Amino acid sequence: MTVLRRLDAVLEPTKQAVLDMKAKLDEAGITNQDPALRQAADQAFYNTSKFTLRDLRAGASQQQLRQDFEVYLDGFSPNVQEILENFEFRNQIPRLAKADALGTLIEKFLSPDINLSPNPVVDPDGAVRRPGLDNHGMGTVFEELVRRFNEENNEEAGEHWTPRDAVKLMARLIFEPIADQVESGTYLLYDGACGTGGMLTVAEETLQELARQHGKQVSTHLYGQEINAETYAICKADLLLKGEGDEADNIVGGPEFSTLSNDAFPSHEFDFMLSNPPYGKSWKSDLERMGGKQGIKDPRFVVQHKGEELSLITRTSDGQMLFLVNMLSKMKHGTKHGSRIAEVHNGSSLFTGDAGQGESNIRRWIIENDWLEAIVALPLNMFYNTGIATYIWVLTNRKPEHRKGQVQLIDATQCYHPLRKNLGKKNCELGSEDIQRIVDTFLAFEESEQSKIFANPAFGYWKATVERPLRLVGIDPERAYKAAEIKKLKETHERAEDAAPVIKKIHKPGTPPDPLRGLFEATIRGKPRVVEYEPDTELRDSEQIPFLECEACKQLGYLPTAEDQRAAIEAFLRRKVLPYAPDAWYDPASVKVGYEINFNRYFYKPKALRTLEEIRADLLAVEREAEGVLEEILGQ
Repeated sequence: MTVLRRLDAVLEPTKQAVLDMKAKLDEAGITNQDPALRQAADQAFYNTSKFTLRDLRAGASQQQLRQDFEVYLDGFSPNVQEILENFEFRNQIPRLAKADALGTLIEKFLSPDINLSPNPVVDPDGAVRRPGLDNHGMGTVFEELVRRFNEENNEEAGEHWTPRDAVKLMARLIFEPIADQVESGTYLLYDGACGTGGMLTVAEETLQELARQHGKQVSTHLYGQEINAETYAICKADLLLKGEGDEADNIVGGPEFSTLSNDAFPSHEFDFMLSNPPYGKSWKSDLERMGGKQGIKDPRFVVQHKGEELSLITRTSDGQMLFLVNMLSKMKHGTKHGSRIAEVHNGSSLFTGDAGQGESNIRRWIIENDWLEAIVALPLNMFYNTGIATYIWVLTNRKPEHRKGQVQLIDATQCYHPLRKNLGKKNCELGSEDIQRIVDTFLAFEESEQSKIFANPAFGYWKATVERPLRLVGIDPERAYKAAEIKKLKETHERAEDAAPVIKKIHKPGTPPDPLRGLFEATIRGKPRVVEYEPDTELRDSEQIPFLECEACKQLGYLPTAEDQRAAIEAFLRRKVLPYAPDAWYDPASVKVGYEINFNRYFYKPKALRTLEEIRADLLAVEREAEGVLEEILGQ
């Protein structure tokens, strides 16, 4: 009703012009009437019914009022019809009419005490009783209503409501690094999980303000996609109420418009992108619509990287990182400033997924392309429906020279002000000085207690399978066994550490030995040969070898070669494995590249150990207390 009253009030001055234009168009037999009616209304929406809400409040009966009200709703333009449909507003009309409450509700919204019109309410003597509400003010009112709605439904709030303090920080992180480089012109902003549209509008306001401060004139176009029908309707309504009707046309949504399986903007590229995707939410139904894990061909999620095809498909139980991949696919590569991205994730995006799996591949793709500028750890309990740790990822494909080849991690968990009253699970907020401190730390790009800077390879590793030979009691140590024979030996012979290893292959004379790759020297029938042993699956293990085992990887921008990989893995095994398992080797075919960002390890502060004097004092105190208790017991 708030939306309807605002639209009604805005359309009142041009109501007759719209009706006249409608009559002319009908008379001329013109079917595509939308552009002309918008022009007549001087808005991006209109209503062609003969009614306004003021006409309806004088309805003769509830039945007549209901019929007229439905005719009034049917007269709205298609973009408003879509909002009403997704709000499922028409479903409420029978209940209101049955309760004899429809007329009362309309009367309340038309009361002079509630002015949702852009024009002031004036008393008979000309004094302004209620000032008019401009588009910005209306947007603020509407956002407050949405916030209160989300508080009452906080178990779902995180799906479509990101606290404004977090959004302001995200906007400043993507705009401030290039604030003095922004030129006058048009910029495109995008949110692939736009909810009620708050991120887009805050980002737009931030960009406009920074442009004004630098003497530039910019125009913006907002684009968003949202799967939840009601929040999608709120987003479109909010833009219409703020006078941004053209932008509302760029918001696409509803249950059939999942960002992952039905991208609404496949050929678009954007200058700035922000998002807070759902965490830990299954995307199995999307995957099935896209052809399943084996059949998926979407170029956003299967990419060519460094000469190999890289699958970015994550676990079906959590699709949050795919929203980030979707944004990365929409970066501008042919412009001076490229694209800048800020997206909120929970902690699992930092480390979930083994080497070679989707989540790890996404981190690899991002870091090896040198797109990741920084990750900012936010305070706990920042969001309305969850107290978990959250992080802002800041990315760009135009890193400044001093940031190239490096990633900044910022611990902002202590930058907050406590709320006087909790809002759901949110018990703290980022004040303006907190946001400024975080932005200053980001822009300074210096090592400190809250800021750590790492070369890109610091997050990479090779995962290799380490094998040890199968040792069975009573086997012939100088012959090779076939697979079927080995299977039978496992069933009939016992394992023992001091038993002979089972040979599965004897190589031709002249084959060079390579013990770390499973080619061992052995004496067969009195002659030196090279053999391969059957691996013992019960002793099989894996090792993660950091990229920094390779000296060259410590150089900024360096990516390890195949020779670097081999040298680093073998040096690691000689130092860490062979002293404890001299017969171990690794399988080169098993080696996979992985990336993880162990944020907590870099900022971990060990608790100071108690001094011996403190421990001794506690022990003596306990001893004295025990003696007193013992005397009481014996005395009794």
